[in-house]
Amino acid sequence: MSRLATLAALVLTIAPSIHAAKPNVIYLMADELGYYEPSFMGNPNIQTPNIDRMAAEGIRFNNLLAGSSVCAPTRCCFLTGKHSGHTSVRANGGGTPMRADEETIASILKPQGYATGGFGKWGNGGRDSTGVPEKHGFDEFFGYYDQVHAHTYYPPYLIRNSEEVPLPGNKGGTSGQTYSHYEIHNAAMKFIRDNAKQPFFAYLPYTPPHGNFNIPDSDPAWALYKDKPWSEDARRYAAMVTMIDREVGEIIALLKELGIDGNTLFFFSGDNGGNDYFKSAEYPRGVHLANKDPKTGVEYRGTKGTLYEGGLRIPFIARWPGKIPAGSVSDFLGYFPDMLPTVAEVAGATPPADIDGISFLPELIGAATAGRAQPQHDYLYWEIGNWTALRQGTWRIVRTKANAAWELYDLATDPSESKDLAAAQPDLLAKLTALATAAHQPAQEGSFSRTDRHERDRRAKYGKQDDASYEASPAGVKKKGAKGKTAAMPTQGMLSNTDWKVVRVSSENIANKKLATNAIDGDTTTLWHSKFSGGAAKPPHELVIDLGAQHTVRGFVYLGRQDAGWNGALKEVEFSLSDTADTFGAPIAKASLAKSKEPQTVECPATKGRYLLLRALSDQSGGDLASIAELGVLGD
Repeated sequence: MSRLATLAALVLTIAPSIHAAKPNVIYLMADELGYYEPSFMGNPNIQTPNIDRMAAEGIRFNNLLAGSSVCAPTRCCFLTGKHSGHTSVRANGGGTPMRADEETIASILKPQGYATGGFGKWGNGGRDSTGVPEKHGFDEFFGYYDQVHAHTYYPPYLIRNSEEVPLPGNKGGTSGQTYSHYEIHNAAMKFIRDNAKQPFFAYLPYTPPHGNFNIPDSDPAWALYKDKPWSEDARRYAAMVTMIDREVGEIIALLKELGIDGNTLFFFSGDNGGNDYFKSAEYPRGVHLANKDPKTGVEYRGTKGTLYEGGLRIPFIARWPGKIPAGSVSDFLGYFPDMLPTVAEVAGATPPADIDGISFLPELIGAATAGRAQPQHDYLYWEIGNWTALRQGTWRIVRTKANAAWELYDLATDPSESKDLAAAQPDLLAKLTALATAAHQPAQEGSFSRTDRHERDRRAKYGKQDDASYEASPAGVKKKGAKGKTAAMPTQGMLSNTDWKVVRVSSENIANKKLATNAIDGDTTTLWHSKFSGGAAKPPHELVIDLGAQHTVRGFVYLGRQDAGWNGALKEVEFSLSDTADTFGAPIAKASLAKSKEPQTVECPATKGRYLLLRALSDQSGGDLASIAELGVLGD
């Protein structure tokens, strides 16, 4: 028998067995879980025994990458099978909608008789838009439609199929009576149980460990970390990962109880590259080493929000008892656009013709069982904001802004992207940049029929959903026509800021309008934030202000951001004064600020000067960010 005839026989005799019972598919996506953070990847800090067992019973992918480096765009790539040069959602505003005509994993499975449910954070269209999940193949979606809404674990309500489900005792922010994630996980478990006698697709884009690092003190996972020698946020982050691990175990136990474990393909991954959370002098890449191999010390450059490898590497495993050989490890190079065609092949569905992904089913179950060899990508492509990246094999190009020079790296010899070979390899660079140019098409986003409910959901993060005097925007929620929202700056002994000007700032997040001028505008609802979209800037963060004339200064007043977030809230700071904007001597005041929403005063010896330099050395979360709602000066 010829080789071709043999392959045809395999397709006829083996491939039908894959589809005979219509396998169930579960995909659990842990929001912002770093590549090296689960213990099966060597992490010494965080306990993930169930995820470790899942990897041991299935397959671990070393090079299955995210669709983008931030939440909403990566989910759009996952759902649609397209790379970010072709998707409709490429911004991370929170509620940007997919177009009405876009197919998803759920919409191609429904005609195959699948029940389809989603539980967690959607991020591809706020309520009353063309992008809501029930318009894209989901029988049920329960959780958050908008990402701003998802930034609290104690919202007043969650959303099920565009309608509100109240959560008792919650007012937004960081505390309440009903922990939203418990409700989401319980709903996912109910969906699996209710649909055990028919094929189902359970999409679980769980929110932890992202956002405010909140977990109830009563959760068993917190007891494992509450006494660890890390910051509280670092301890709660670890507990949230272990909570997710416990829920992975609960899902597998349920599958076994229902007798459907062997007919369920279960994926687990992060959603985008990890952040270097909880940094210190001892741990410059963060205490949990999201992007640093704890065994070899090899680091992946960049973090969430960048398109270096660190912004895209995610832990990725799959388990399918009896189909995936236990303990498998794959170096297949793929990314989120591959999920739709893979699931389509598993279910016997036909994927859309305009996708960029390829099925990696042969890599999951073996070429012989799949009836064909595993195809490979010619290249992988990403874009977000001003960033663009493309990878072909081990070669990788990156551009950090539209007018910046392209960088070229060979990951085979330089996984940390430390040696730019663009000048040494002009022909290769030209070939890869031409591919990147061809891969981009202008984004065509969906639309809203009305926005009032979407704005209500964004206000709900702060418990302001019923207050018509508050308005929502991509940057947050502020009171209409008002200058203050919670804490107020003191007035006694304060210099007037009427004539103040920002002379220079080391970093500001222009994309979200969190500009340096917000720190001295007298409006406590606006804030300056160091750059975090398109690549976070590193501390120290510096802000130089012209006080308009020489003054005798006796102290400074810092007011942290007045929303529910803590990102960038300053911790270690220094203040200097000078009569010139270019040269400053030693600091006249240093302080370690508290984690507080109230104004904090830092006193100094009476010192004359016109120009103020603030240096932010660290933030309360142990990260690289800086933020200020208002900065004041005491003096005369």
